[in-house]
Amino acid sequence: MNKKARIIFMGTPEFAVQSLRKLLEEGKNVVAVVTVPDKPAGRGKKLTASAVKVYAESQNLPVLQPKKLRDPDFNQALKDLEPDIMVVVAFRMLPEMVWSLPNIGTFNLHASLLPDYRGAAPINWAIINGEKESGVTTFFIDKQIDTGNLLLQEKVQVPDNWTAGDLHDKLMEIGAELVVKTVHRLEAGDISPKAQDNSLFKNHAPKIFKEDCLIDWTQPRNKVYDFIRGLSPYPGAYTFWNDKMVKVFSAEIGADSQTPPGTVLVDKEDSTLNVACADGWLSLRIIQLQGKKRVSIEDFLRGFRGELTLLGKKKNSSL
Repeated sequence: MNKKARIIFMGTPEFAVQSLRKLLEEGKNVVAVVTVPDKPAGRGKKLTASAVKVYAESQNLPVLQPKKLRDPDFNQALKDLEPDIMVVVAFRMLPEMVWSLPNIGTFNLHASLLPDYRGAAPINWAIINGEKESGVTTFFIDKQIDTGNLLLQEKVQVPDNWTAGDLHDKLMEIGAELVVKTVHRLEAGDISPKAQDNSLFKNHAPKIFKEDCLIDWTQPRNKVYDFIRGLSPYPGAYTFWNDKMVKVFSAEIGADSQTPPGTVLVDKEDSTLNVACADGWLSLRIIQLQGKKRVSIEDFLRGFRGELTLLGKKKNSSL
């Protein structure tokens, strides 16, 4: 098609905002935005809009917030907008009556190199598994989750010290560029969707729950290190110390050791707190004790001398 496509954008978190912003900056014709209903948040349970809604309203875009995606009034509103393309970034699973509506199609931006890491948490699992390469994919939505025909992909190298937060921010940027590129090529009609090669599907990326975030100190230190950075800054890997939960957001790989896993070695003079893993030490750098603020290990050791004394000076404490 030669004219600008009529685009409906669907998304919720900050990750999606960058793609919407980029579409507008590139002059694409976004006719409406769909996001989740406002939800109670914070101690006061005040109704809070999604990041996508906040940005969309700042750009004077019409916003639809259906409670149910099969709602007849919502579907009629979509039809009335006469979309050519629907762009989905970090939203909900769509019923066929929605994704089949546009005459060109509905495509999704996924934060992995599909078909690998299909699922809800591809960024976290890529870091947890120690991947050296990740990327983003645009693909046409079909009846199965993350299995539709591929449109475009962009790869990125993952440094050994990146957290899930670092990868999130990088993929948010290159993903926005890929969304615009995909729309542009769909408008021009010069893109050829191709089926996913299922032989390349090796890793699942399921949603992560609280119980999944407990650190297993009996694992090798490299595995524990990847686990911690794969859950940082959210939802946060955790352990227990004297029956109190401690979240760990940053760590460094230490020396070899045959010390029993979970043993804690504290050196107040050097401001270090090391925990033994299966094959060596891991030095904790940023942690958060239950009910307290996130702090560096230096501040933690300065502020919790009394508790450390209760735990034992060095070798008898354990996590």
